[in-house]
Amino acid sequence: MNIIKFLDDISNKELLETKGSRRDSFNQMKNVGKNFALASIPFALAATSKKTSAATMSMSSAMFQADTTAILNFALTLEYLERNFYQIALGTDGLIPEEDKDIFGLIAEHETSHVEFFKAALGDAAIDEPTFDFTGGDLGLDTFSNYQTFLALSQGFEDTGVRAFKGQAGALANNDDLLTFALQIHSVEARHASQVRRMRNQKGWVTGGTAASNGIPSVFDAIYAGEANTVQGGVELAGLFGSFGGPQAVQEAFDEPLTMAEVLAIGGIFIVS
Repeated sequence: MNIIKFLDDISNKELLETKGSRRDSFNQMKNVGKNFALASIPFALAATSKKTSAATMSMSSAMFQADTTAILNFALTLEYLERNFYQIALGTDGLIPEEDKDIFGLIAEHETSHVEFFKAALGDAAIDEPTFDFTGGDLGLDTFSNYQTFLALSQGFEDTGVRAFKGQAGALANNDDLLTFALQIHSVEARHASQVRRMRNQKGWVTGGTAASNGIPSVFDAIYAGEANTVQGGVELAGLFGSFGGPQAVQEAFDEPLTMAEVLAIGGIFIVS
């Protein structure tokens, strides 16, 4: 199955189309230094054509709207991307310091296992591996020549992927086996995110609802939008734990899902074909 055709099919069925080029979508980032650059990839990658897509699915309604095959292919696409990203980095001389190579080597092995799982689950319905461009096209990221850019991009991939996975979990609610395996993978991806964040001298968990509060320039606020939420289960928790960190501690105690629309708005600039 061709990745672009797959994404176009999903767009026709489930997404609302909006116009905009790569350059238009990321023009606001032009004044951000490359060393601060971070972009992220969603679970549901948008086709890099003249049209980007906005999705309508939320976590609460995903189980009624999403197709299991589509969700698994979204997951497979992310795993393809992460596997490719880490394999290129590990094969680039002088990029990753010796003391960090074992960490990213293990993460790459995890991503390879995840790819094989989703391919086996999908069988003939699995999409082909796309061609990726980790410079971000018009962004011109120095991803594989600057270790700090590589780390920042890794955090972006991992943090967004965790939230995106959570947002689509409801789509697998009626398949106990797939939901179990998917959540097992999801928790490992969250561990990846925590590890990379600590390597960037950030907390191991998301803190606050802005990019700056997570060590990322403010043009990337969409990655962390909604993470400042302090209402859980309809209960406002912000004023209940003043002696235990207050509202910030509440925010850090709960991860928030991303809808497909939010995920697609964040990125999708790393897939070529």
